[in-house]
Amino acid sequence: MMLATGPRRKMGSRGQGLLLAYCLLLAFASGPVLSRVPHVQGEQQEWEGTEELPSPPDHAERAEEQHEKYRPSQDEGLPVSRCLRCCDPGTSMYPATAVPQINITILKGEKGDRGDRGLQGKYGKTGSAGARGHTGPKGQKGSMGAPGERCKSHYAAFSVGRKKPMHSNHYYQTVIFDTEFVNLYSHFNMFTGKFYCYVPGIYFFSLNVHTWNQKETYLHIMKNEEEVVILFAQVGDRSIMQSQSLMLELQEQDQVWVRLYKGERENAIFSEELDTYITFSGYLVKHATEP
Repeated sequence: MMLATGPRRKMGSRGQGLLLAYCLLLAFASGPVLSRVPHVQGEQQEWEGTEELPSPPDHAERAEEQHEKYRPSQDEGLPVSRCLRCCDPGTSMYPATAVPQINITILKGEKGDRGDRGLQGKYGKTGSAGARGHTGPKGQKGSMGAPGERCKSHYAAFSVGRKKPMHSNHYYQTVIFDTEFVNLYSHFNMFTGKFYCYVPGIYFFSLNVHTWNQKETYLHIMKNEEEVVILFAQVGDRSIMQSQSLMLELQEQDQVWVRLYKGERENAIFSEELDTYITFSGYLVKHATEP
């Protein structure tokens, strides 16, 4: 029992010395608060003169001693610092710093895909016509175009013949032709024996016949229903070739044809199957639109 008491008493005095040293060290670290206490400064100076410092105690033990030293219930008249926690209500120990705000509307993202075409809207009302603008400058000369069609030329011509003889009766007869030499654009109708004018202008016509022995020859060149000229040959002992020609100004749809005249005496024209003795021809000399 005596051996155990000696070391315990020695450890108790040493612990008190360590407690006092840490209190002084804590007061020195407190700065402005402890500098206002004169006797604490003296103790701090005495402590600074010591050569050897003991090792610091445990952190939990130091906190408890510090809290006990500056507890408000002590009888000391000096102001003591108050320990504040960050979770306590009231004024914050640190000034609040304003957090910068970012305007999200000015942030531009990447361009998205093009959407589908919408439905066409309704047509608006038609506005009034604006004023006529100023004449623009003359443009440059264009390139040469493709060659056009050739100038249209107007032609009309026919030449027909008859290989059969013909005798007059008690009525007029239209001379029908059975041989076609030239019939440009089919302006001469072989069934009716008439030339139909499709190109107005001045035409030349010619009629050639062969007379019959001891018979009279009497024909008319007709324009529509009008007798224009006569081809006539008196009765003779021999047959001869007889002709008539003229120029006519025709309008479109005019008709030119040959008529055998009826008479008191026998009237006839000669021809045979082997040869052509009767011919009727005509052609356009000048078109009506030409100057």
